[in-house]
Amino acid sequence: MTRRSLLRGGLGLGVGAGAAALAGCTVPGTSSVNTEPTIPPAGPDETVTLTYWAWLKELQTVADVWNAENPRVQVEISWIPGGPDGGYQKLYSALAAGSGPDLAQVEMRSIPEFMLVDGVIDLSRYGIDDYADRFDPTLWGQVSFAGGVYGVPQDSGPTALYHRPDLLEEVGAAPPETWQEWAEIGAEVRDAGRFMGTFPLADTSVFAAHAMQAGAVWLSAEEDGWVIDMAGESTLEVARFFDAAVDAEIVSTQLQPFSPGWFAAAAEGRIATLMSASWGDALLEGVSDAEGKWRVAPLPQWPAGYGSAQLGGSTTAVLANSAHPREAMEFAVWLNSSAAGIDGLIEHSGIGWSANPGHIGAPRQGGSEFFGGQAYNTEIFAPAAEQQNPDWQWWPTTQQTFNVLADAFRGKAGGTSLVDAVVQAEADTMEVFREKGLAIRRAER
Repeated sequence: MTRRSLLRGGLGLGVGAGAAALAGCTVPGTSSVNTEPTIPPAGPDETVTLTYWAWLKELQTVADVWNAENPRVQVEISWIPGGPDGGYQKLYSALAAGSGPDLAQVEMRSIPEFMLVDGVIDLSRYGIDDYADRFDPTLWGQVSFAGGVYGVPQDSGPTALYHRPDLLEEVGAAPPETWQEWAEIGAEVRDAGRFMGTFPLADTSVFAAHAMQAGAVWLSAEEDGWVIDMAGESTLEVARFFDAAVDAEIVSTQLQPFSPGWFAAAAEGRIATLMSASWGDALLEGVSDAEGKWRVAPLPQWPAGYGSAQLGGSTTAVLANSAHPREAMEFAVWLNSSAAGIDGLIEHSGIGWSANPGHIGAPRQGGSEFFGGQAYNTEIFAPAAEQQNPDWQWWPTTQQTFNVLADAFRGKAGGTSLVDAVVQAEADTMEVFREKGLAIRRAER
């Protein structure tokens, strides 16, 4: 079958089969790496050197723990910019040239994009299923398609509500249990001269996390193509809610979380709460004179949906040009599921939430001085990681969808509603799919 017929034709049964069809789409002039014979492991007398491109800091320090214990398989780390900031372009260029690393850090949301260009190896061909029970089932589902596995989950970002108890107590409030309570408390916080939180117009992954928690599934694949439901009722409910919150000035649209302006506002006590992921704890420590002032609570709930959502998350993927995919896979499994690998990634590289539910990481046990002694990782984030939307899947134009949604959201300053922006972004996403030759239709509503 030609590349275009694979893209345009039936995508098989379910999300997994749809992505499997994409996996057959190759760089023009090449055959699919996942239909070629598997590569045998290195011989007993052969020394293998694996290259790993990633933007995690001090990753070589963690890899050296493996290197010391595995003299026949050595791993060398090369730093690249964050994926959307130039790292992915380097990877795509290397793949097109027939070169590149054995392993790469690839965000979960970007795995289908790499599958679209036949850039990642189906690790089920090398025995990855033997290790499935080491990883969170929801995260495993986000890298698994029609019996194939296209990346090893590295970390994720279950979300919760960071908050200043003192600022809430000033208006007689405790951490809200529902988003409606959050808005009601927010009106009183606003009257006290503060923001309840922020709503970044440019970073639409935050809005996607809200929709995900509310039970939305923006895209899925069926036998005759992709089905889009970005403007479904769950998402529109979230859009209407934040339309009202922005209009009531409960939230700021100008203060991007963890930007210099946001840090200044937080240091001045003008930010009462922040919906963010588990990795936000380290960033919050950058707020001046904030030690002991912040706490963590479960995310407020929508009328229907889930307890938490995912904001961020990466994988270790084995790239198509690797000469040693089996050894690369074994290192990736060790790095992201063993106690030594996870503890090293937390201590040296600052990863998000561990992908192994059986080991959240020794550094995350016990109380935190910054959070007033609260053992928030075990109390809040461990349950949140189990309360994700299991039906959410990423799609092969995720970044473009986020970009068109951000363009539409910017119209909020000029009077466009977030509801209208979501409807427009759905139409724009459909056009992007069609331009790539991907069959797509709207969900029945």
